[in-house]
Amino acid sequence: MLSFIKWKNPLLLLLGIGVSNLGGWIYLIALNLIVLDMTGSPFSVSVLYILKPVATLCTNFWSGSFIDRLNKKNLMIFLDLIRAFFIFLLPFMDSLILIYLWVFIINIASSIFGPTSMVYMTKLITKTNRQRFNALRNFINSSGFILGPSIAGFLFIIGSPYLAIQLNSLALCISAIIIFLLPNLDNLKGETVISEKVSIRVIRNDWREILSFSKSNMHIAWVYVLFCGITVFMTGLDSLEAALATRVLFLSESTYGFLVSVAGIGIIIGSLTNVLFASRLKTSIMIGFGAIFTPFGYLIFAFSQNFIWASVGFFTMTFALSFANIGFLTFYQNHVPVNIMGRFSSFFGVLEALLIIVFTLIVGVFAELYGIRFIYIIGSFTFLGLGFLVSLTVLDKSKEVYYKQDSKE
Repeated sequence: MLSFIKWKNPLLLLLGIGVSNLGGWIYLIALNLIVLDMTGSPFSVSVLYILKPVATLCTNFWSGSFIDRLNKKNLMIFLDLIRAFFIFLLPFMDSLILIYLWVFIINIASSIFGPTSMVYMTKLITKTNRQRFNALRNFINSSGFILGPSIAGFLFIIGSPYLAIQLNSLALCISAIIIFLLPNLDNLKGETVISEKVSIRVIRNDWREILSFSKSNMHIAWVYVLFCGITVFMTGLDSLEAALATRVLFLSESTYGFLVSVAGIGIIIGSLTNVLFASRLKTSIMIGFGAIFTPFGYLIFAFSQNFIWASVGFFTMTFALSFANIGFLTFYQNHVPVNIMGRFSSFFGVLEALLIIVFTLIVGVFAELYGIRFIYIIGSFTFLGLGFLVSLTVLDKSKEVYYKQDSKE
């Protein structure tokens, strides 16, 4: 009973994350297929992936200053409702340009929501429980991998992809209600929300503070930058995923949806492994293992000739990715002070967004010129090289102090 009371709010937060993530997967698959059907061009789908980092680029240089000064719970509720409103209106857009504009606005809200929820999550979960919570969070997200495509396929049968998109609007409203039930941590823990008015001067000083922290904690900053690199490669390669599966391997849309579900199974097994062995797995081992075997999974998919080998690739990449994600999130939450976390992630988010835009554009253009599979293979090999660099960095014996399990709060 005491254990349940202790985990009541974390479980409630996981429920909100799960509902929102489920709707997000339905929305993503439906939107990718709508744009691909409208244009027949993998580059047009790549633009959807570029819009997210562009939105991040437009917001992250200032959003962190607001996130660290505003009430996190209220901000998350507001952003959920804003996204729900714009997603509800998305099916009424009748041109590709308008769809891109609407998705851009939705992504602006999402780019602010991400670091806000991370700060709230770090405050809510005690240090000794973070690795297990992150594993459970990964497990919940993987459920979206499996259920999302299945529900999307069912909605395509009884309605249309637009109906599937509007379901995400409902999911975000439910998520906002769940967040409303969570405690107000800014007040609960006696913290005073900074009322200092945000100006250009304040934003400039905030950036200087993050630069100073990064210089004083080079290993933490370097690991964060390297993990941003992993996100960059995954986003660029994922922008070709649907096209490679449907246009090169000639899988049907429903089979592609099942392929995504296989990826979800990989994350589920990886996450459950982390839940069971959270107290024994060092974050350095988790990050190193995930950084190498995730791109290895992409390579298997890149060379696959049929559904079986494509499934092996998807399972491998997501099983390994679950280790990398959980290890990195735990490392990040344990070593970046919560009072600057919003600004820290937003600061490096600008760099990540720039790299995603450049890499995804290059991948999209070169896929049109030289073929989808060829570019996917080249990108996967380069990704593997980055994975080895990440592994060497986190397994450096001189940095082992950063990865020891904390036995106390």
